[in-house]
Amino acid sequence: AKQHPDIVLDIQLDDRFVDLVEEGFDLAVRISRLENSSLIARRLAPFSIKLCASPELIAKHGTPTRPQDLSRMPCIVDTNGRGLNNWPFKGDNGDPVSVSVSGPIEVNSPMTARAAAVSGLGFTVLPDFIAAPDLASGRLVSVIDDRILSGGGIFAVYPHRRYLPAKVRVFVDFLVQWFRTREVA
Repeated sequence: AKQHPDIVLDIQLDDRFVDLVEEGFDLAVRISRLENSSLIARRLAPFSIKLCASPELIAKHGTPTRPQDLSRMPCIVDTNGRGLNNWPFKGDNGDPVSVSVSGPIEVNSPMTARAAAVSGLGFTVLPDFIAAPDLASGRLVSVIDDRILSGGGIFAVYPHRRYLPAKVRVFVDFLVQWFRTREVA
């Protein structure tokens, strides 16, 4: 807004997965693994995934040694995820496996999932940049890191490139530069 005062930003903060075309959005910033789509995606920054729990929860329920162990442990499910209660991991042979999880709480925000995990309500999967402060302080512990599939990225996503409005191009370029000057993870 400072660099381009003629551009008016209408920022909608929501963790739900919006349909850009159907709902009339120019752009979304998505923190995820991207699925195939007709949308254009510009990667802003990478991240990795951490499976985390509080030390108290681990003391009570044990440390999972295989992804399948989570099906018998309390987990915090992020309802914004595409797989909801099916979490992807590397199986015993390194191939991808999906583990069905459940638990006492479902949330639609990674920040709320983090707070619930710190409170001892369950295991949860978090982007490393969200989990990092609690991992560093010992409020959360990361487990089975060798079984986590690669993370994803922070992406600027927009409907098409052919008729890209100048305001969207300018904002995407700004985001690219902004993320280049910061360490996300």
